[in-house]
Amino acid sequence: MTEPQIDYAAVFRALPGMVALLTPDLVYADANEDFLRLAGRSREHLVGRYIFDVFPENPNDPAAAGMRETRESMLRAVTTGERDTMALLRYDIEDHQRPGHWQEHYWSPVNAPVFGPDGQVTLIVHRVEEVTELIRAFGGPGSDSRSRVLEAELYTRARELQEVNERLRKAHAHERETALALQAAMLPPPGPTGQHGAAVRYRPAIGALNVCGDWYDLVELPGGNLAIAVGDVVGHGLPAACVMGQLRSALSAACRVADGPAPALEALGLYARSVEGAESSTAATTFVDWDDHSITYSCAGHLPPALLHPDGTVTFLDQATDPPLGARPEHLTRHQARTVFVEGSTLVLYTDGLIERRTEDIDASLSRLADTLTHHRHSDPETLADALLADLLPITGNTDDTALIVLRL
Repeated sequence: MTEPQIDYAAVFRALPGMVALLTPDLVYADANEDFLRLAGRSREHLVGRYIFDVFPENPNDPAAAGMRETRESMLRAVTTGERDTMALLRYDIEDHQRPGHWQEHYWSPVNAPVFGPDGQVTLIVHRVEEVTELIRAFGGPGSDSRSRVLEAELYTRARELQEVNERLRKAHAHERETALALQAAMLPPPGPTGQHGAAVRYRPAIGALNVCGDWYDLVELPGGNLAIAVGDVVGHGLPAACVMGQLRSALSAACRVADGPAPALEALGLYARSVEGAESSTAATTFVDWDDHSITYSCAGHLPPALLHPDGTVTFLDQATDPPLGARPEHLTRHQARTVFVEGSTLVLYTDGLIERRTEDIDASLSRLADTLTHHRHSDPETLADALLADLLPITGNTDDTALIVLRL
């Protein structure tokens, strides 16, 4: 069956309700018929012009803040890539036929991003619903009637809501900055790994509340061997960053004294029970023995490490996976497994933000990872780490933390 040919430009112009398209610089790209009619402007008067040149703020309203709030909402949509819904807004419009004469208007605006093929915001959909008549209709005619009281009450509550939302956004942004600073301090670049190249990456989630639960670590063991670990705390934000720091430090210490990754994770699991917010955190730990070319590994509810062989095949180290940290009421011995590697192989540890997608099962996610590793098998660790992030993270930005370690064996 042949798909119908749809004229989307015609559909846009016929959309019910006021809808306009603006560039990220807030310049009008188009507007539908309802927008032009209700705003009292022609398409030629809008397209190519800055929004606030077309609709300046009423200079006679000392409490006017519509221009600032509208601009900030649109720029948030561009910066975050997320829809931004505004509270009820008063924004008066100058009569195009009578300069200097302003008409009182109330609007309910929503700003949404439109993404290009490269994942960048290319347009803003600006949809507004005029509610001026609704505001005025509460009690019928008469400026001294109960309708004016209700109008003022509704508008005041809407402005209060807008101010509360703005304070919340600033608080969340401050928490994100603090958590990321703490994360950066606790996740330094890898130390010396001899002739074996290593690369580490941490990518925070795009949302203000979805950061700082993931970690990585490389620990030099006695005899010149190496322990590599990644982990993921269930929570988000600053509390998760604090828990992450405690678990990472505890595992780093445990790896230095334990005789294998499983005993190290057992000790970490016992410690996690005493740390609020650490329950059900996950971790994967590998011990690399350079002398006998072996990897001993253990996973606590975590996705399996990937071993990329020189011929491009990929083996997932999934033979020693137990429940997450502190998930069992009693203490049980954890399992570990051992595999050998040949020189030139690459070990990759990662957290779920790199591959998991809500729309696919985990086998498909692991298959995508394997395909990407095979495709870039000749890359050095730094190049491979960048390629994994570029190929596997969504172009619109990752919605969960991502920690990654790439080690050339």
